[in-house]
Amino acid sequence: QVQLVESGGASVQAGGSLRLSCAASGAAFSTACTAWFRQAPGKEREGVATADTNGRTKYADSVKGRFTISKDNGKNTVYLEMNSLKPEDTAMYYCAATWSRGNCLNLQKYAYIYWGQGTQVTVSS
Repeated sequence: QVQLVESGGASVQAGGSLRLSCAASGAAFSTACTAWFRQAPGKEREGVATADTNGRTKYADSVKGRFTISKDNGKNTVYLEMNSLKPEDTAMYYCAATWSRGNCLNLQKYAYIYWGQGTQVTVSS
């Protein structure tokens, strides 16, 4: 059974940085397509970053140049490095994964089967 567990969420001031982590158990991230999503209150869940098994990445325009997704296959962990944080980045952040290669580099939530429980990021101005 695949389980994803996020950590690293916190409250920070605008301009600050955070690194979110997502640890997987039950399967290897090295063969997975992974992504980070976020959901603010009253809004739809949106994809912010995704990575395939070859290290290729894709980002939402709203985070491009500020966020970086990466994987440590040895630790079976995916990270989201977030810099220059803005109040509009405030949301619950979710890790997602699929082992269906056809859904790699997809920022749509339907593409992912496995989800973590979320970690809260709050950015104050």
